[in-house]
Amino acid sequence: MSHTPHELAEEFPDKIELMSQLKQSDAHFARLADEYHEINRIVHRAETNIEPVEDLTEGEMRKKRAALKDEIWAILSKA
Repeated sequence: MSHTPHELAEEFPDKIELMSQLKQSDAHFARLADEYHEINRIVHRAETNIEPVEDLTEGEMRKKRAALKDEIWAILSKA
């Protein structure tokens, strides 16, 4: 298991400029990006035991992060 944050800029390095544009022009994308950032920070803090949570909870948060990432990718790939 990796203990490095999964920032969107690291996940999609070739889409950084597009993500920046979409955050300003697409309210839905901006909300998804904000939600991803928030859940990603929570997962990272749980993984590094800064704010530990139960394994089941951590797994559910990872699933939510993955679903958000998939939705973000779907938007990026169509833009």
